Amino acid sequence: MRTFQSDVEAIDNLKDAYQRLQNEIGKVIIGQDDVVKDVIISIFSRGHCLLVGVPGLAKTLLVTTISRVLGLDYNRIQFTPDLMPSDIIGTEILDENRQFRFIKGPLFANIILADEINRTPPKTQAALLEAMQEKAVTAAGKRYELGKPFFVLATQNPIEQEGTYALPEAQLDRFMFNIWVDYPTYENELLVVKSTTSDDKTELKSILNAEEILYFQELVRRIPISDKVLEYAVKLAVKTRPNSEHAPEVVKKYLAWGAGPRASQFLVLGAKCHAAIKGKYSPDIEDVNAVATAILRHRVIRNYKAEAEGLNVDSIIKQLMTN
Repeated sequence: MRTFQSDVEAIDNLKDAYQRLQNEIGKVIIGQDDVVKDVIISIFSRGHCLLVGVPGLAKTLLVTTISRVLGLDYNRIQFTPDLMPSDIIGTEILDENRQFRFIKGPLFANIILADEINRTPPKTQAALLEAMQEKAVTAAGKRYELGKPFFVLATQNPIEQEGTYALPEAQLDRFMFNIWVDYPTYENELLVVKSTTSDDKTELKSILNAEEILYFQELVRRIPISDKVLEYAVKLAVKTRPNSEHAPEVVKKYLAWGAGPRASQFLVLGAKCHAAIKGKYSPDIEDVNAVATAILRHRVIRNYKAEAEGLNVDSIIKQLMTN
């Protein structure tokens, strides 16, 4: 990996790397630039992503493509109701020498695609939760460190209810972003169908490697932020809490629960990374607002009045950013 004389030069290189990532991913993933941007920001911020969308929107393909252009080890875990913790962590076996030996499970990779994460029971979700938070797993009383970098990119189907388990709030809070993957536009869908119904094969290049990603993760944390922007980010999270003195009327009226301190941390990190990929050397309020909805939408809970009036979380967050 090349060395940089200053963080300014490194930020310029991060911006260039991001653009090359977008271009390479865009060869396969059409019309999802904002989704790709949020996933990349999450990776450079050491966060995890939850991708929510109806079936057939290429969520799995997106994760596979990103892992290829980042040059990282990748495992896909199909979550099912009968999946046990040992199926993802690994298990001890008695080898030919009558010694116990730990066989690593699919969690031991840089990028984990947790496909349909809400289809597995709470015990297995708890095992994944430890890995997401601690970057390690425990098996037979022993702790095993996971490789670096480590990301969980999970998918969830919002319309299927049968055979699903709601993710607990503690696990939802571990995801930096809750990204809504929407239907493509008519023009983009034409391009998707044209490219996927022919025998053309797209060759993808590896843009970065693990060492470079780890460096950029450290760089993002070194990016300076002004007190004004820091205070704005923290106050934005605090305003979502109905019992806070900073809460506006819309929050007191429509929210039952607000975001915790982890949201403030992710707002700052996300704003720093968003500024860097735009070529800015310090984030401003616009950078905070750019990442706020995906960071806050799964951390606030509407009350019955909001549900009865059909008021969604995104619209409430938007009001907070304009007040």
